Amino acid sequence: MSVSGIGTAGYPVAGYETRKTERVALKKQFSDVVSEKVIAKKDDVDEKAFEQIAPNAPEEVKNAWIEAAKETGANGLGIKGNGMFSHISQMMVQRLNMMLKGEGNAENIDVLGSTTESAILATKQALYNLEHPVVYTPKSIEVQQACIKEREFYITFLEKLENL
Repeated sequence: MSVSGIGTAGYPVAGYETRKTERVALKKQFSDVVSEKVIAKKDDVDEKAFEQIAPNAPEEVKNAWIEAAKETGANGLGIKGNGMFSHISQMMVQRLNMMLKGEGNAENIDVLGSTTESAILATKQALYNLEHPVVYTPKSIEVQQACIKEREFYITFLEKLENL
């Protein structure tokens, strides 16, 4: 309520509206900046995930990986935007199996190989393993949802690889 343009707290009503409008505008600008940084960070996470399993892959395989990650909101290693794992993905299992067999060290495990064909084979294997688990293991709803996103990623990534 205001009397003669003066609000209940003794401040001019017009000035209050202006400050409020400025705050709303600043919040929108701040949220836009935060969104851009989150998207950039997510792209960095997807690229780092790719580099962990495919240090020798061709550039077109990397581009297909990044595009599939953007489309699905997931990547083949199950790394979320904050850098934490959502679950143990099938590509991670392949990576760990290669380490156990002595096929490289922790910094240089090449799951996808150095060709498009080898990336297709590794992705098909990961998709098969995801759809046909060796042992049934109960999973939380969050892990089940992450596995669904992982499957979507593999299918999208395979489509992109097969179109190269």
